Amino acid sequence: MKRIKDKIDEINRFLDELKEIFPENYEMYDSDLKTKAACERYFEKIIESAVDLAFIFIKIKKLPVPQDDADSFKILEKNKIIDKELSENLIKAKGMRNIIIHQYGKIDDELVFDAIENKLEKDISEFVKKIENDK
Repeated sequence: MKRIKDKIDEINRFLDELKEIFPENYEMYDSDLKTKAACERYFEKIIESAVDLAFIFIKIKKLPVPQDDADSFKILEKNKIIDKELSENLIKAKGMRNIIIHQYGKIDDELVFDAIENKLEKDISEFVKKIENDK
């Protein structure tokens, strides 16, 4: 369980650090390349840590081995650890993370800003609570 606690602490630290640098509006985000890059990097780190947490939890609970990162959230959904909506949101966030990190085409900065501003903390915090409540 220490591994779960350590990963949750890491996620919470990344969320706090992101909040410290996240601009108050899209115009500020869009006009500052360093801030934008830093926010994208924190988004990546938070999603990667959430995937790591899912894999650690699955292993500890001896649930079926996921085929890939997105499958880890589906397994948690099938085993009633998280609900369908949260599973889908985390899979979408993982997809956005892939777009950012691998730069498939042009990154939609407004979409990334919106995801960070309105969805990321809510979904990740809910995910962490579900894992904590099922330890």
